[in-house]
Amino acid sequence: MLEAFVADAASQLVAETADGAEIPFELVETGGRRRGRSALYCYRPLTGAFINDRRGLLSALPSYAPVARALSLQEGVEAYLRQSGQARVPGDARQRGDAALHQLLVRVFADRSEFGFDRKRFEAAYAELEHALYDGRCITIVIASLLGVALDHTTNELALGDGLSLIPGEKLPDAPAEAVWAAHGPDGTEGEDPNVLARLIVTQDRAIGAPVSMARARFRRVLTALRLFERGGYALGPLAWTRTEGGTWRPVGLGGSGRPRFVTLISAAHEDELRAFCNLVARRMPVGGELAWALARFEMGCERLAPFEALTDYLLALRALLEPEGPGSGRLAQRLAVICGQPAERAALAERTARAISLERAVIAGLAAGPDESSAARSGQAGCRADHAGPGADALVDELADHLRALLRDAICGHLDSDLRSVADELLAEAADAIEQGAVG
Repeated sequence: MLEAFVADAASQLVAETADGAEIPFELVETGGRRRGRSALYCYRPLTGAFINDRRGLLSALPSYAPVARALSLQEGVEAYLRQSGQARVPGDARQRGDAALHQLLVRVFADRSEFGFDRKRFEAAYAELEHALYDGRCITIVIASLLGVALDHTTNELALGDGLSLIPGEKLPDAPAEAVWAAHGPDGTEGEDPNVLARLIVTQDRAIGAPVSMARARFRRVLTALRLFERGGYALGPLAWTRTEGGTWRPVGLGGSGRPRFVTLISAAHEDELRAFCNLVARRMPVGGELAWALARFEMGCERLAPFEALTDYLLALRALLEPEGPGSGRLAQRLAVICGQPAERAALAERTARAISLERAVIAGLAAGPDESSAARSGQAGCRADHAGPGADALVDELADHLRALLRDAICGHLDSDLRSVADELLAEAADAIEQGAVG
């Protein structure tokens, strides 16, 4: 019955072109883009648009009504339409049958400039329909651009477990060009090198919609892990793309997460470390309390367009962890210094923290100068370090972010007790006792 309709439709479409109807074309880029090379283009026939314009004519064929009615009774039609990339699936069963039949024709005649009946193409398109209607499971893929990060040129895929992986954009040849190239640069413009893609593969029931919420949560956890792993300007692109089985890619909103400030390379030697760290963070991610709040505030700072704008975010996160009495106690600088600094460095670190607090007050009052472009802000080095050279505003903020990152990372991983204020006060007490004993001796 389906074959008879497709054959009738092919004859009708052949008659249309014979009477002078023209198939529209679009100019598309072919092959992957490479630096210094011009893009290649070809013409692709828009057979889907041509068929869509003649839906009324095709629905008048005698073989149309019984096939559309039979399809409308199938429970798997919605899954077939979603697999084919339909953004909106009709709520009415008969409309779903019509849409499925139209989609079948589009698949049979895709990218063809002639409409003669081709049995092999029909059988391939019918197999897709049959698979969707009668097989209860399907594979759905969701991808998103992970900006501000690059993988080693020898890496084809960095698997993170449970269907999640990072892939260089050029290693996924059928990925949408918008995912691979768009919004690559720090200013939101397209870059010369392809993006890294976060990819989630899920096997699920066909009746369930695309696992976009799951992908969004897992992509965000990878982003959080990267921000804790090493200093960088990481971000997710605003869109994700999803498809089921061999269907077309469909864009879905992912939500903003800042813009990349620079690109951090994850070398092949550090891939196992990053994989283990991502899995540990996913298992130990705090869900409430001061640690979760401070982590969220830290990520807000990471999403600011400039380090200078993130100062208050970082200070608020540090106060939640180290100064629950409030900023009036004046204990933040000492507590941060005693945890993050070596004994000989603590005084200098406390002084720089006090400078950062004063800088925040100046920012609030509108008295601070604009952010500088210190080379230290681009150094890419992470951890609790003291810098005796006296950094400028941006470098001071980056150093504060490094200390906060180290505290969050160690507390989440279990290297430090999550009650960081108590940890700091115990270290301060030990330091005071050591000084007193030294004086007595």
